[in-house]
Parts: sequence; C-alpha cells; structure tokens
Amino acid sequence: MVPRLATTLGKEGADMTATTELDAPADTTRRSRAMRRAIGAYFGQLRTDWRVSVPALVLPGLGSILTVYLPPLVVADVITRLVDSELDELSVGDFLPSIALFAVAWLSGEVLWRIGIHFLNRADSRGIERLYLGGMDELLAKDLSFFHDNFAGSLTKKVIGYAKSYEAFVDTFTFNIVSNVLPMVFVLFWLWRYSPWLPASIVFWLVLTFVCVIPLIRRRKRLVDVREEASNEAAGHVADSISNMEAVRAFAREPHEAEIHKKNVQRWARRALRSWDYQNRRVDLVTTPMYVFSNVSGLVIAILVGRGGLLSIEAILVTFSFYANVTRVMWDFNHIYRNLETSLAEAAQFTELLLDPPTVLDPAGPEPFTPHGASVRFERVDFRHRDAGERLFDGLDLIVGDGEKVGLIGRSGGGKTTITKLLLRLMDIEGGRILIGGQDIARVRQADLRDMVAYVPQDPVMFHRSLRDNIAFGRLDATDDEVRAAAEAAHAAEFIEELPEGYETLVGERGIKLSGGQRQRVAIARAIIRQAPILVLDEATSALDSESEGLIQGALHTLMERSTSLVIAHRLSTVQQMDRLVVLDRGVVVEQGTHTELVASGGTYAGLWARQSGGFLLEELDEAVA
Repeated sequence: MVPRLATTLGKEGADMTATTELDAPADTTRRSRAMRRAIGAYFGQLRTDWRVSVPALVLPGLGSILTVYLPPLVVADVITRLVDSELDELSVGDFLPSIALFAVAWLSGEVLWRIGIHFLNRADSRGIERLYLGGMDELLAKDLSFFHDNFAGSLTKKVIGYAKSYEAFVDTFTFNIVSNVLPMVFVLFWLWRYSPWLPASIVFWLVLTFVCVIPLIRRRKRLVDVREEASNEAAGHVADSISNMEAVRAFAREPHEAEIHKKNVQRWARRALRSWDYQNRRVDLVTTPMYVFSNVSGLVIAILVGRGGLLSIEAILVTFSFYANVTRVMWDFNHIYRNLETSLAEAAQFTELLLDPPTVLDPAGPEPFTPHGASVRFERVDFRHRDAGERLFDGLDLIVGDGEKVGLIGRSGGGKTTITKLLLRLMDIEGGRILIGGQDIARVRQADLRDMVAYVPQDPVMFHRSLRDNIAFGRLDATDDEVRAAAEAAHAAEFIEELPEGYETLVGERGIKLSGGQRQRVAIARAIIRQAPILVLDEATSALDSESEGLIQGALHTLMERSTSLVIAHRLSTVQQMDRLVVLDRGVVVEQGTHTELVASGGTYAGLWARQSGGFLLEELDEAVA
C-alpha cells in the first residue's frame, strides 16, 4: 500500500552561523502571533468539517494497523508452526486460515485507506475553498493605504500560500502523525504482552529523540521567516517589473531589472543552501543514530528475554518487525516537523497581514443610510496623512448644497484629492464630521455610502476584462443597451465599435491596451451608468484632447444636472461653468465664489486664470497648479 504522500514544500531556513544578512526579523513576537493565528485557522477548518476530517484522520491509522502490523503476526505464527512441526505433517490446507486472515486483513486495510483518502480529499477541498474565500474577504476589508504599502505580487503569493498550504498541513497531519499514533498504541499494547521492557524501550527512545531534536528545529523557526522574506521580495520585484513593463522598455532598463532579480534570487539561494547543509549536518546527525540505536536496543532486549525462555521465535520476529516500523517515526520526525513548519510558515505570511486591523471600519451598529438629499458638509474636519507630521486639514469647513456643482482648485498637495477620498471614506478623519444629506457618514456602512457616489479618478484603472464588464462595473445589473448608451454619452462608443470584438474586447491588465484618453472615457461611461446622486470627478478629462473634452463636457454637464458634483480640474476652462469654485492652499480654503467673482477679485484664482487664458505654459504653472 502506497498512500498519497504529504507535499514537501521545500527545504527551510538558513544557516544559524550566517552573517547579519540572515539575521531573523526583530519582531519575533509578531511572527509568533501570526503563527498562532495560522494554526488556529487550520485547525478551525478541521473542526468545521469534522464529519469528513475525523474519518480522514482516523481511517488511515486503522488501515496501517491492518496492512503493516497485523500481517507480521500472521507470518510469525506460520513460521513458528513450521519450525515446531515436521514439514511432511503440514499441508497447504493447514495454512488456509492464516492465508485467508493475511489477505482479508491487508485488503481491509487498503479499503480503509481508500475510504480515508476519500474523506481527506473532501476535507482538503472544502478547507482550501473556505480559506481562499476568507483570505479574499480579509484583503477586501483592508483600507486603501494597505494596498499602497504592499506589492500586488507579494499579496497574491501570500493569499494563495495561505489556502494551498492547508493541503500539505492536513496531509502531513493525517499520513505522518495520526496514522503513526494509532498503530503505535496498538504496538505498545501488543509488545507489553511479551515484556514491559519492550514498550518502555520504544517510549524511551521516542522521548529522547524528541528532547534532542526539538531545540534544533526551534532554532530554525526564525530562519524560515528569513527565507520567506527573501522569497516574497523576489516575487514582489517580479510583479513590480511586469506591471511596469512599459516603463522598463521605454527606458531600456531590462538589464537593470534583471540584475535586481539576480541579486534577489542569489540571496534566496544562499539561504536555501545553508539551510539544507544545516539539515544534513546537524539535525540528521541526531536522528539517524537514534533510529539505529533504538532498533538495536529492541533486538538486544528481545534476545535477552528470549534466552530466558520468555519469548518465542514468533515473539522475537514480531518484536523486531514492530520496532523497525514504529521507530521509523524518529527518522521521519524532522521531515514531519519540516512539512508542518513550512505549511504553517506559508500561512503565517498571510495571517501576519491580519494582525493590524483596517483603519477604516464599519461601525459596530451601523445606522440605516437615509440621507435627506445629497448635500455634502465637511464640519470642523481634522486630518493628517499617515506618517505625516502636520495636519493637512485643521478644522476644515466646506459645504456643497444638494445639486450644487463645485470645482476644487489649488496647488499640488493642497488637499483636493484628499477631500474626495475622505468623502468616500477611503481614509478616515481624526476629528470633526462629514455629512451627506445631514447624516454622519462614519455611522453608516461603507458600502451604503459608496452606493451614493460615482467616482472618476485622474488615472482610472481598468480590470483585465471586457469593455462591457468595465463599463457595467458601475452598475452590475445594467443591460447591454444601457452599457451602449453610457458609452455613447461618454463618446467611448466611437472607438469601441471599431474594435473587432467590440464591447467584448479584453482591455489588458490595468487597461494597458487602451490609451489614457480611452480609459478616461470608459471610466466616465462607468460613472454615467451608475446614476449616483453624488458625482466626484478628479481630473476626469485630463488625458483627453481639447476636441474630445469638448464633446464629453456636454455629457458630463447633463450628468451633473441631476447630481451633487465635486470636480477637480487643473484645466480651469473645465470648471469655469461650475456654480461655485473653491480654491485650496495647504488644506485651507483661501477663496471661493463663481468664476466671474474670483476673476474680479484679483486673487490666486485670477492669477491662474490669467496664465491659462493667455495660453502660457510656464514652469511656475506646474508648481501652482498640479
């Protein structure tokens, strides 16, 4: 019988004698917490699926008793009968019961193994499925800054490892632990019938091996973390290079990126090689002699007891056979621990991400979102960016009336885009309130809030899906006719319908197959189809030429007629017709009014307007308007 072997996920760690390059991460407490969380998650899956996990764990152990340990008893009995009797006195028929018992025991054991694996396959698949779904849910719950701080490739590797490593964990636990524990109980009981010294010897050597090996393996734990960090760095760099391949090509930086990748891989390889040497020269040098000495001691005890007439030939054969099988766990002990450690280390790479809760959370008892209209009010709002020293907003007050169209103007870093992100609760404020229709947005579910808003960013990112799917992302139940109507209103239908596959054309990762202007038109179509009461445009037409912008402006103004609108634009002609313009400088409202009023006042806005309307593109304009 050859069971499905547990997956070996690689050789762990790095040499304990390595230089500071291989020093373990300082925050060992955090890693320990992540490991405990991973263990809890995996055993939680086993508890949830106990109807399949219990037979999956138990049946292979029972099968091992019938296939590995019962047959030697039958063979030993046959040998004893042959030795004690004259050969011509026995016929094959005299051994038929033994033969039948041998065949039935072995076949029954194989059946139990097959049934156990049947349940194990279901336990694995259900657990992996649930972990995949839970892992994605955990990522979706993170705030936007989390994704700014982590490589997409590294996050992908971690969430996949979190789910897939469950298979290796459960398989190792089943085939190498439980399937050894149950037979060991059987062996200890059986050998006790011959002599108490036999099971006592087994227990002694198992305990001694455990005591000697565990400290060595524990010293390797932090090295697994170091190795995983090197692996994640390499994966993150590959993902970063691929996602920015256009820049790599444009600047002819292929050799530079290849050199970075080479260094990452070499750093991983050095750590891997040292870990394998550590395994071979230290851990195996402890387990191998103990495995040999345990079997020697079993043979010696059997001979000594047999000379005293206390053991028959049958018992001596059974004793040695049982010893050889049971004590093999000493040889496998490090392999078992390594597989468990590797799978849990993979999972802990992901669970460590969960130790820091999202900074933007739904309230414990959210209110129903029933705003009175679509007015927006920033009331004494305080806010600073993470890791920033001074506050960007210190008591900011800003009111946008229901149905009012407001343009936000100002220098780069003045807070224009931050206002839109705070309105969407992509970030949270430190003090004050933000209200929509008189209701505090911090008291409602984020999903309910964002259903109220259609958002078009300056650099819209597309999904690697069809153009139809990208437009309908604004409203998932949109019909094909509504998608086409939105595309026509955004003047996106002009280029979409010229494509061979039309609306079913895949746009590539992040919309790489589309030009910047085409992506903006698709994003505007997405906002049009959403039909939200609040419209937020952050440089939504910056990538369009003047002719295209003129065409789309009409569609946007039609959309704004039925929405409360916040519009950020560097091209001041875009916001000239807004009901009100708000000029921001370093988080402070320095001017507000209509275009005519602000031009007449001769302030900051008037200066900007004079430069742009005069057609000058001066370097200071880049500093004044970003």
